[in-house]
Amino acid sequence: MKLTNVFLLSTLFMTSNILAACPVCAVMVGAGIGLAQYIGVDDIISGIWIGGLIVSLITWTIKWFNDKNIHFHGRKILITVFYYASTIIPLYLQKIIGHELNKLWGFDKILLGMFLGSVVFFMSILFCNHLRQHNNNKSYFIFQKITTTVSALIILSVVFYYITK
Repeated sequence: MKLTNVFLLSTLFMTSNILAACPVCAVMVGAGIGLAQYIGVDDIISGIWIGGLIVSLITWTIKWFNDKNIHFHGRKILITVFYYASTIIPLYLQKIIGHELNKLWGFDKILLGMFLGSVVFFMSILFCNHLRQHNNNKSYFIFQKITTTVSALIILSVVFYYITK
């Protein structure tokens, strides 16, 4: 028993190439939503940030596949479906998504937030790339992509804070 505990604890410190791409991550998102609900954050705002995180993971994974020269038909679609499914399915099974009283405009707040957060995050990436193209593929300022994407999610969160208030 003690040897098993030592092994499990040691694996935490020996892992160097962990990619957050597993159903456990989706369960952790569910726990984060529970914590956000506990402290009073509306589910649509949580969903906005979950959507942004999913798009970020999708782009990181596609970049990783490109860097490793791994190409196959439907790769981007499969990666996208994997990340959304590994987030939505556990949240649905935990009955976090789909509650009849947790809706805005007829849509589940978390799913609506995920959709809006995903779209806004993706559009902010495109906007940042557009800015770079007009500046000889250089950023106008340090951490431009991070600032652009996070600012877009913050603005969207503030808008929905006031809508749901």
